[in-house]
Amino acid sequence: MDLSIARASRYTRAGVRWARLLVRGKPAPGLRVFYGHDHVPAPGERAAGGTAKAQKLSERFPNSPSDFSVLYLGSTWLPRDLGPLLRLARRRQIPVVVNQDGVGYPGWAGDGADAFNRPLRRALEAADHVLYQSEFSKRSADHFLGEARGSWEVLPNAVDVDHFTPAENRPADGPVLLLGGDQTQAYRIELALRTLGALLPRHPDARLLVTGRLVSPAGRLVDALGLRNHVELVGEYTQREAPAVFRRAHFLLHTKVMDPCPTLVLEAMATGLPVVYPASGGTVELVGDEGGVGVPHPESWERDEPPSPEALADAVDRVLADLPRYAARARARAVERFSLEPWLERHSVLFSELVSR
Repeated sequence: MDLSIARASRYTRAGVRWARLLVRGKPAPGLRVFYGHDHVPAPGERAAGGTAKAQKLSERFPNSPSDFSVLYLGSTWLPRDLGPLLRLARRRQIPVVVNQDGVGYPGWAGDGADAFNRPLRRALEAADHVLYQSEFSKRSADHFLGEARGSWEVLPNAVDVDHFTPAENRPADGPVLLLGGDQTQAYRIELALRTLGALLPRHPDARLLVTGRLVSPAGRLVDALGLRNHVELVGEYTQREAPAVFRRAHFLLHTKVMDPCPTLVLEAMATGLPVVYPASGGTVELVGDEGGVGVPHPESWERDEPPSPEALADAVDRVLADLPRYAARARARAVERFSLEPWLERHSVLFSELVSR
């Protein structure tokens, strides 16, 4: 769809919603959830971050833009009309739940960190209950946004372990590394390519699958490192297509540092992919000792300093030396700790408590 048409359609939906909201007045009893946006991606459609969480929740708690009794906001998918929505919720005593992911810190947001954090802080301060996605999310939010005024808990992201299942047969060649999600920071794909370059002398058949949108072209570095026949750009994928993408690889190479709670990592583990990653952020909490190998590196809010490609390549070798056991333990950890159903049930209990107050 043309961007101007899509924008006009979005504004039209928002206008209609506000007209209905102002006419309806205080919501009637009962549980109806609004995620701050008039459209939530349907099951199977492409979704990431806050949209992916709303997509999962809306199957159990449908999106109710013009007649809601709970306002649920994902910090990575805040609406443009956040201020008016929060004022409306306060005036009509509608509980606000914030799912808090990461924050803007100088290492990646630079001089824009304060501007990035401003709406996050506004939502957090208005929240009746905050769901921090990891202990790291809580610490970083306390540091940059301030402590929650309402109640809070740590509730990690979840994965549908019946949809994300291991392959019956992994690729016979390889090893095959997967760099999943969108590549929105240049260092992430560069580090993955250099890690592959460090692996090739030991594993001449090693390959790297790169998914999602690229923030910058990778072709020049691919050629400079002699990786042209070892790298495949897979492109974007939907949640329905994701398991098939994961099953093409032996493990996930997750190069983002200070990542708060990457659902990508949970999806990989559920699919039987161990994770090699920089040992920082919430990723450490997700992977643990069973699901892969974390590589230490300097941790700082002021500068992103990932581990060296050689250190990540050594971690890849460590996983490869015991791949079947790592794969089984990654899957087991995802099933035991991060399954979707308990996550949905916790939301159900929370919503019921909030609307009955």
